[in-house]
Amino acid sequence: MKVTKHQRQHRIAELLETEVVSSQPHLVELLAASDIDATQATVSRDLVELGAVKVRLPGGERAFVLPSDPAEQTTPTDHLRRVLNEWVVEVASSSNLVVVRTPPGCAHVVAAALDRSSHPGILGTVAGDDTILVIATETLGGAALAAELQDLAGVAPRPNRAVTN
Repeated sequence: MKVTKHQRQHRIAELLETEVVSSQPHLVELLAASDIDATQATVSRDLVELGAVKVRLPGGERAFVLPSDPAEQTTPTDHLRRVLNEWVVEVASSSNLVVVRTPPGCAHVVAAALDRSSHPGILGTVAGDDTILVIATETLGGAALAAELQDLAGVAPRPNRAVTN
């Protein structure tokens, strides 16, 4: 069934409140059982927009939940750290540009989180399938922004690659 984004996100919120949703594919299946067609990429974006977090439940199982208490909601930096830590595999820089690499199909999730972070050193992003171009301000520069993003993502700095002709 064709539903609006808001209707789909409302159903996702209902499912997260009533079901143990352990993965994005599981959520896609639950939506399909409700006659709502959605891809994993769409569900991934919805979870980010809804502020869903993955927590460990008693017994060790992990599941997506929505924070209900404002004190439990993440700050933009916490949200950005979670997204970068989950999806970023490599960060490199040149001048005021930063290249962020993700698994295939995940760049849009990271780019959206970077755009919404209101980071004062980020002018904007351009996302492809597995690569994001992040434009840093001149005052911060690409190297400093790359170092911040590497730290937030928990990835090691990428060694410079020699170019041969």
